[in-house]
Order: sequence, then C-alpha cells, then structure tokens
Amino acid sequence: MKYVLLICDDEKVSPSMEEIEADPAHQAFAAEVDRRGARLGGARLRPVASATTVRVRDGETLVADGPFSETKDFIGGIDIIECADLDEAIELAALHPYARHGCIEVRPVWE
Repeated sequence: MKYVLLICDDEKVSPSMEEIEADPAHQAFAAEVDRRGARLGGARLRPVASATTVRVRDGETLVADGPFSETKDFIGGIDIIECADLDEAIELAALHPYARHGCIEVRPVWE
C-alpha cells in the first residue's frame, strides 16, 4: 500500500538542505527506506511564504498569498513510500528525524 508522509515542522528552525544532507540521522533514515525498497518519491517544499491558496466559492475563484491556517507547524516536505501495511508506514515515520521535534502525518494514498 502507498502512503504519503507529510513532514511538518516549524520552518523558522528548519535546517538547510546542506545541513539535512550532512545529518547522520537523515542519512540513516534514507538508507533504511532505501534498504526496504519503500521509497517512491519525495520532495522538500519551499517556505510557506511562497505558497498560494486557491478556493472557489459560489463560482468565484479566491486566491490568497500564503496558507490560511494559524499554526507554526507547516508541511515542509513529503515522502511517498510503499509498505506492506500501516504498521510498517508508522515504523518508518517514527524513524524520520523530524518525528523527534516536528511531526509526521501518515496518510494512505487512495488508489
């Protein structure tokens, strides 16, 4: 089954790409996902300030800069994985370094 790991964190304290790539915890997580053959894709997202929110209400398209939520934790990236079941997806999410200071939301892909 496919799952998306929504990587949530306070982007004000988020490390740079260089710091992530040099971090042994991130390297270990990536190595474990690769060892299991679970990686299907993923991406880091640009800061929330570059987001655009689109809504349609009564036939009118409403466009706003940035997100609409009032929170410090934003989705900063995604990983797409394939696992035998939710238990394995949770196990991998728990290994993600951001689970230690942010959170990882595990969502099954509707296929």
